[in-house]
Amino acid sequence: KSGLDPGGAWHAWGMACLKAGNLSSAREKFNRCLKPPMDLNQLNHGSRLVQDVIQYLEATVKPILIADDDYFATLRELEATLRTRSLSLEVMCEGKIQHNSYYQECLFYLHSYGTNLAIISFYMRHDCMREALLHLLNKESPSEVFIEGIFIPSYESGKLHMLENLLETIDPGLESWGVYLIAACKHLQRKNYYHILYELQQFMKDHVRAAMTCIRFFSHGAKSYTELGGKQTWLLKIKDHLKVYLQEVSRSSGRKKMAFTFRKKMSATDVSRHINTVDLQMEVTKFLHQCESSGTSQMTGSSLPTLFGNNNMKMDVACKVILEGKNIEEGFGIAFRVLQDFQLEATEVYSKVAKQLVKQQKYSEIRQLLKCVNESGVAAKNDGDNIILNCLNEFKNIPAEDLDNLIQDMDSDENKIQAYVMCNKLRSAYLVSVRQEKARAVQLVQHVRQLAESSGDDVVKAICAQWL
Repeated sequence: KSGLDPGGAWHAWGMACLKAGNLSSAREKFNRCLKPPMDLNQLNHGSRLVQDVIQYLEATVKPILIADDDYFATLRELEATLRTRSLSLEVMCEGKIQHNSYYQECLFYLHSYGTNLAIISFYMRHDCMREALLHLLNKESPSEVFIEGIFIPSYESGKLHMLENLLETIDPGLESWGVYLIAACKHLQRKNYYHILYELQQFMKDHVRAAMTCIRFFSHGAKSYTELGGKQTWLLKIKDHLKVYLQEVSRSSGRKKMAFTFRKKMSATDVSRHINTVDLQMEVTKFLHQCESSGTSQMTGSSLPTLFGNNNMKMDVACKVILEGKNIEEGFGIAFRVLQDFQLEATEVYSKVAKQLVKQQKYSEIRQLLKCVNESGVAAKNDGDNIILNCLNEFKNIPAEDLDNLIQDMDSDENKIQAYVMCNKLRSAYLVSVRQEKARAVQLVQHVRQLAESSGDDVVKAICAQWL
């Protein structure tokens, strides 16, 4: 008469029927007020009314464990226990309660009015992981439902191995779980749960991604190469994963198509290249670990460079190796291989090293570096000269004698003149200029005269004028 929504009344009536143990009558009452969700895959447990029904049924079905010290089991609890036990309760081996009519009632309400997540969560609460997985597959639920309903509860309760075993039992090739497993990996990465991620990747036989996780274990958070020295087992694991992957690829190349659709693929040449990088990183790690232990290490940077970074980081590794040995020659061989293997800009690296040596006032070692560069066999004609020219920006800090020695070491007279001009040594620039072929000498001496004029060096200006 008053036009109020009767839903609340039906729900209260239904709950009263449930409490009286009249299950069929309760179904009929609830049918008038409960509705199935619009989207079965929404990430919640359905309406509050459905959750109330399930909560009551589950609470009723829980057997009371009467321990010796449990003096507080009330008469009502004992009565409820006796009533549920009389409803042919059979607790199965894994604590499952399928044959209990209250359990069946829960499933009726969940399947009629609940979401897929609610059904799956119910199965998981009652140790029915297999049923949860089969429901997920049958309904083709999205990966979010798998993460929320099955995966998170599994690893949080230490049942990841049990989950893995069931996934394999249901589908030994794991193909039907591919989407869910990749989503699980992404979830773990977002959470920074890298140890669980690595375990899952090994279970998936996703060797390329497992190798990538090992790279993170090796390099993340390390502050020194002494620290990396203690993490070298991860480098061996990276190699193992990549080698196993190569074997699998060569085994499956005979067949028509590779079955592993969700595992990361990589060409055999790329894998071999990565194995080579790992070998080189092992050499770098041993060498720099040794340098740090013997106290020859000079450089301290904010982040520790490894060969697993971008090209700039690889160049930093090459610089570090050259600079941290007992002398330039000791680390040059390894650094040279880094430059060759990754096709890095060698002159840029050598110039960086030379500038660092100027800062450290190790001028004789710059000459040692030039000797190594020239003997490497792949240096271009002007490489040595360019390295020196790049250092001369710091010429004000270089003692005169060392500066002269460096410029004398240059191959090309033109470069020597350029170097003397950079360092305001106009007299020396004049002396080299006049030794050139006549027409060129005239041009060079004129240029030196102009510079002398603008800088107010009357002596050099007069010498140039007299020669011209």
